[in-house]
Amino acid sequence: MNIQEADILNILAREPYAGQRQLAERSGHSLGMVNRCLRSLAAEGLLDRDMAPTEAARRLLARSAPRNAVILAAGSGMRMAPVNVEVPKGLLEVNGEPLIERAIRQLHRAGIRDVTVVVGFMKEQYEYLIDRYGVTLVVNPDWAAKNNLHSLLLVLDRLSNTYVIPCDIWCAFDPFRPTELYSWYMVSDRPDHVSTVRVNRRSELAVVPPASGGNAMIGIAYLAEPEAAVVRRRIAAMALDPRRRGSFWEDALYEKDKMLVYARTVPADQVEEINTCAQLQDLNSGAGRADPTALSAAAAALGVRPEALGGISLMKKGMTNRSFLLTCRDRRYVLRIPGPGTDRLIDRAGEAAAYAAIRGRGLCDEPLLMDPASGYKLTACLERARTCDASDRADVEKCMALLRSFHGMDLAVERRFDLFERLDFYESLWDGAPSAYRDYRETKANVLSLRDYIEAHAARPCLAHIDPVPDNFLFVPLPGGREELQLIDWEYAGMQDPHVDIAMFGIYALYGREQMDGLIDAYFPEGCPESTRTKIYCYVAVCGLIWSNWCEYERGLGVDFGAYSLRQYRYAKEYYRLARERMEREHGL
Repeated sequence: MNIQEADILNILAREPYAGQRQLAERSGHSLGMVNRCLRSLAAEGLLDRDMAPTEAARRLLARSAPRNAVILAAGSGMRMAPVNVEVPKGLLEVNGEPLIERAIRQLHRAGIRDVTVVVGFMKEQYEYLIDRYGVTLVVNPDWAAKNNLHSLLLVLDRLSNTYVIPCDIWCAFDPFRPTELYSWYMVSDRPDHVSTVRVNRRSELAVVPPASGGNAMIGIAYLAEPEAAVVRRRIAAMALDPRRRGSFWEDALYEKDKMLVYARTVPADQVEEINTCAQLQDLNSGAGRADPTALSAAAAALGVRPEALGGISLMKKGMTNRSFLLTCRDRRYVLRIPGPGTDRLIDRAGEAAAYAAIRGRGLCDEPLLMDPASGYKLTACLERARTCDASDRADVEKCMALLRSFHGMDLAVERRFDLFERLDFYESLWDGAPSAYRDYRETKANVLSLRDYIEAHAARPCLAHIDPVPDNFLFVPLPGGREELQLIDWEYAGMQDPHVDIAMFGIYALYGREQMDGLIDAYFPEGCPESTRTKIYCYVAVCGLIWSNWCEYERGLGVDFGAYSLRQYRYAKEYYRLARERMEREHGL
């Protein structure tokens, strides 16, 4: 039985057959796939003529049915400070309901009553769960020194047809089911630059290089006995290695180039791993929903009443903006709603001026709504568009050609994106707190020393994009297999040396030096002057420190960018050194 057949049998075990179309909607598989699965399941003797599970199917379902659950609640969740000084992470409330109680109730609704909670930090506060829900508490005395692999180590004898659940997950839907036919690990359909796995066509979780972008890992998992046996053996062995003190239990799931369990992909707007105070505030304030004022503005831009808008769902959420998909007259649109405090960070009037300057230039679809006062923006959804693959030379060359063409238009606006002013501005957002980097002052002084060389070799300013993340380059499919390239998100656009955009692309793509030089060569197919290459190295150093400072600001709000923030700081240090070496060679030193 393959995974698609298992999905269909799982559904038919819980609800009566109501047609192939309903099965397609419930399973996410195509009608053709559903038809093939039904025929195969019937041929295997697992479905009768009424498409109901046979006795053989019921025995199969009983063997792999969930028996119990383990909730991991030992950690302190320090990024939630100061909230978690008084309350452990699992007892944080969303709309008045503690996270861990929500998970337990969802388990009970699926018929799972055997629930073990591994506790450590503020363990006493979880004691009431024993009387209220009949859970078993297991204390991890090493919660402060070791990661959750060692929490699961304490309950290895309970891992068999088991749900493993972090205590800090909020699910809008019930994620647990009375029937399961295979092991899985839950991931979001939202891409995540920190994730190390990506769902492939076989519904497997393939390992991807760090920062290349994968599916956001949610953390909930189901371990049927075959995979549970492997995990039990691996965790027992890994726990003996002192180098594994900081390991996550998920490390036991990896096998060569993929995880040993399948992916269970869920909508990004339906599940949240709560790591920061901002996320908790968003859930409690309903920030995951489009506010009526924004929807009214979108409806007015489309010439309809608000009730004509449908299919409204959260598409993307970050510190700066939230983007929602909506449908009107059988077409889909993207509505951007700025986050709280955005007016301090983004000049919306300047953004509107940038869009006005590029209007009719073929660089991107024109906004149907662009309101500088509110920051609301409405654009048509670019269906089936793909983002630039920064590891694909052909994609990168096309993106650099578009940038070169845009810069050649020599457009002008009033707003200027001043690199050194932004460097100081993002530092000022720390409100006097010191940098997390011990040598920050030295690093900043080194970066500032590059200013004279930059000013001596700067190209004539023109409108620059400033935020040319590879994900902002969209390849839109056209008839005949062709693609149109568009550059979106002009929030930061302003007057600057156009070569800053090259540096920005490179640091967003997390390029090494060889890739950075290849990027420069792609922008300058006729050859890049040596002094210009040195100047771009200087820009890499300055821009790296700018975004490192931005990451430090968000770290103060509880948002962790993982390896990305470290890489930006390394750009500041490494490319300062590389730029200095090139300057010395240019002067014959």
